[in-house]
This record gives sequence, C-alpha cells and structure tokens, in this order.
Amino acid sequence: MIDAGFMVPHPPMIVPAIERGSEEQIRETITAYEQVAAEIAEIKPETIIITSPHSVMYADYFHISPGKGASGSFARFGVPEVRFDVAYDTELVEAIESLAGKQDFPAGTLGEVDPSLDHGTMVPLWFIDQVYRDYQLVRIGLSGLPLKAHYELGQIIRRAAGDTGRRVVFVASGDLSHKLQKYGPYGFAKEGPAYDEKVMDVCGRGAFRELLDFDERFCEKAAECGHRSFVIMAGAFDGVKIKAKKLSHQDVTGVGYGICTFYPDRGDGSGHPERCGDPYVQLAKASLESYIRSGKIIDIPEELPEEMLTRRAGAFVSIHEDGALRGCIGTIGPTTDCVAREIIHNAISASTRDPRFMPIAPEELDRLEINVDVLGEPEDIESTDQLDVRRYGVIVSSKGRRGLLLPDLDGVDTPEQQVDIARQKAGIGRFEKLHLQRFEVVRHV
Repeated sequence: MIDAGFMVPHPPMIVPAIERGSEEQIRETITAYEQVAAEIAEIKPETIIITSPHSVMYADYFHISPGKGASGSFARFGVPEVRFDVAYDTELVEAIESLAGKQDFPAGTLGEVDPSLDHGTMVPLWFIDQVYRDYQLVRIGLSGLPLKAHYELGQIIRRAAGDTGRRVVFVASGDLSHKLQKYGPYGFAKEGPAYDEKVMDVCGRGAFRELLDFDERFCEKAAECGHRSFVIMAGAFDGVKIKAKKLSHQDVTGVGYGICTFYPDRGDGSGHPERCGDPYVQLAKASLESYIRSGKIIDIPEELPEEMLTRRAGAFVSIHEDGALRGCIGTIGPTTDCVAREIIHNAISASTRDPRFMPIAPEELDRLEINVDVLGEPEDIESTDQLDVRRYGVIVSSKGRRGLLLPDLDGVDTPEQQVDIARQKAGIGRFEKLHLQRFEVVRHV
C-alpha cells in the first residue's frame, strides 16, 4: 500500500536561492509545498517515489533510474551550491522491474542517458529535505505511451511496494498548463485554463479514474507537463478509496501550479493510513482466516464503524494471490441484517466455495490480497449508453436468471463487453431480451 500521494509542481523559481525574492509572487504555492513536506515528515516514509517529466523519457518505455544513488544541483539555474545526493531504494526498483518483466510491461532500468537528478525531482526534494531526510528514492520517468499504460505502471508500483513491505509515499511532480496567460513564456491557448480547471477538480475530488478520460490532444494543446505523472500516481491508488485535499492552485506566471494531497481513507476519519486498517478488509480477512484455520465463523467485532452495523447492502469479497484471482463471491442485495455480517459470510464463501477454485489452504493466507466491494442500490436503465465501465457495475436479468459484473475490472473496456460477460455468467442467450440495471460500489482494499 502507498501511504500517501502528493501532486506538486516543480518551478525552479520557487527555490529562494534561485530567484532571491521573486518567489514571493507564488507564496500560496510555497506555503502549500511546506505543508506537503511537513506531512511527509510526519509519515516518515522509508522510500519516496517521484515521477518526473524531466527524467529520462522514451516513446515506448518507462525508465527507472538505476544504481545505488545519484547527485544533482541547480547549476543550470545559476546556483551550483544547492546540491542533492540521494540513495536509491535498489530493492524496490528491482521489485518493480521484476513485476514489469513478468507482465511483459515496458518498464525497467535500461537506457540511462544522464544519471544526474533533474529539476522535476530536485524541486520537491528541496522542500522535503528541509524537514526530513531519512529516506531512499525511486525516480521514474514518463513515456510517450497511452495514459492507460501509465496507470498500469502505477498498479505495478503499488504491488511492488506491498511485496517489499516498504513504507512509501508517492510524489507526482508536474506543472499544469503552460499556456494560461498571453504574457507567459508559452503564450495563451483556451485549452490552458480549461485543463487547469478540469484537472484540479478531478484531483481535488480524488477521482483518479477520470484522469484517463482526458483527450491527449486536449492535453497537448494545453501544454501541460504533469498529467502522465499524475496518472501513474493514480494507478498506484487503483481501487483505493481516497481522501483528497486541494491545497493550492496558482496562475501568476502563465504556468499552472497545483498542489493536492491524497490519503487512503481508512475509516477512522483521519485519512492517515498508519493509524488504522480498512475495517471492511480487516473484517473479511479475519473471517476467512478464522474459518480456514479452525472452521469457526467469527462474531461481529465490537469496535466497527456504525455504518457497518446499521447499513444493509450487498457486498462482494474478492481474493487475489500473487496478482491472480483466487476467489470472488458476493451478494447483489442484502441477505443479512448488516454489512458486517454480509462481509463475514461472503469472505468465507469466496475463500472456500467459489466453484472455479480449490478452497484456500492455511499456508496461502499470508500471500492473499483482499478487496471488499459494497454495492449501492441498483438502478434500472434503458441501454448501455447509460453505463460507464469505470463507475458502474451492471446487472442483467432475463426469465429469472440474473448475472452481475462489478465495475472497474481489468480487460473490461466497454459497456458492451461488460453486459456480454454478465449475460454469459447468468447463462442468458445472446439474443434474449435483457433487463438492465446499473449500480455503484465503494471499493475497500
């Protein structure tokens, strides 16, 4: 799990030694940056992952900086005395590269051109280093590949971080549009302000999947440099309920500078992951472990959020082992008196009664990843035009047969695919008349 994520800009002028006073015109951005640094210091991460548009970039490959470490300075901005020396987290780099290789994904440490740290990396580090230095670094460049590939890289990073057990924060370095003002260095384009408004809305809500919906031609006309960086971070939080907070957005130089913070919502109201595990996932984990080890069904724990004890809803428990599905069973609507009991029973079913798999054995328990999807109320719809595979799940029914497919599944890219898979699961013929319903879920991981 990534402990927190931060969307930050990288204007060199923000470093006092470079501009010697003129940085005050972006004081709001500086104040927000200082807050980000303070929050990182509070988390005390072992590793900071930074994605930077100014690191090594290839058209069809994601470059991860190799070696034991790197150095850099702001010499090209007139202040060579401001230097950085960082140690790389070689174990986490190796884990990312290994997972990418297993998936035949184009990412790794090949192709190093210039090992020096770039300013897209050094500007965030300048703020962080003022308050916290006990970290290793992983530096990753962007690519010319589609946005979806950047999101997939984020998913790989998240899994690698989990495999190594690292305490990690993710810093997505990137400016917004460079075409916000006629007096700016790149002039003005109407797409510039439109991009800034849209991306700050999306990131301010933590609606990460919407970052994939940006038309790449629109991004190009806006002359943004950080979108792909933000999408990689989004992938690292795939399926995680996020608490997002917009700290600042400034446009005084013709370039947009936006800062947001992102924490997994662990249900304790704080948004800080180290203070509490997700109670939905923890309950599912406790239920299946008890049943698999001893055959006992656990009682509902006393200290659960009230919503788990008073709300009735359908819920699905999904189990993965080494990235592969190991079991998934759930209920379309409530069958018990509360969500907590729904999860307890469905976790047992998913781990021992999914007809596609053998029951999970005790020796597998430490390798499992568990998701819990709590379903919203189904809503009747007229056609697939009212579906969005990222936002809505679908229920299809015909003559007493009913099939369901959850939203936001890998390999399901169109509503037509979504409906077809749900139809097949229900045993409904291709030309039979369907009744369609859609529903939203809250996913807990």
